[in-house]
Amino acid sequence: MPLTFDDLLPRARALPRGGRRALLGIAGSPGAGKTTLAERLVRALNGDGPPWVAHVPMDGFHLADAELDRLGRRDRKGAPDTFDAAGYAALLRRLREETGEVVYAPGFERVLEQPLAGAIPVPPEARLVVTEGNYLLLTDGPWARVRPCLDEVWFCDIAEEERIRRLVARHEEFGKARAAAVAWVLGTDQRNADLVAATRERADLVVPAAALPAAPLPEG
Repeated sequence: MPLTFDDLLPRARALPRGGRRALLGIAGSPGAGKTTLAERLVRALNGDGPPWVAHVPMDGFHLADAELDRLGRRDRKGAPDTFDAAGYAALLRRLREETGEVVYAPGFERVLEQPLAGAIPVPPEARLVVTEGNYLLLTDGPWARVRPCLDEVWFCDIAEEERIRRLVARHEEFGKARAAAVAWVLGTDQRNADLVAATRERADLVVPAAALPAAPLPEG
């Protein structure tokens, strides 16, 4: 039978073992539905009881625009070398090892398109941390330190046409004119998407479109 969203819940619930904290990674190309899946997983697993699942996106490790300007990488924002990959891997290690105290993770402000330090508290009660991002399965440079920190990595797999449609809509929602959004998606974003797609075979589970929650409609 085809995999469904409900099939994912017991698999995620079983990851923490022996009283230790587990980390679940959700990878996929830009616009594939990683954040939507992560958020729905966290809501469903936490249910009405005490929260025991936390959500820590990779996006908080975007380099700030000022640093991208200094490095000459602003026009490639979102590419692997526009993130603090070593910092992200270090945070994942802390989340695995420092389970007796609150660990703060950076967030990402979509309107400003800037990281926000210390925005996400992960309390000791969190037995499962769901993290999501494009490059969890890369094996180059400091990105290679990420996968060993994760118990499993799931890969979101949707049709390319739908992924592009979602991504253009997201860029428009956060301020880009349609022509600029399409140009960015088919240029910078597509290069990143091709790189991520090549990591699909390294995932522990490929989550098909039928099991992915529908993307939320843009506000307004």
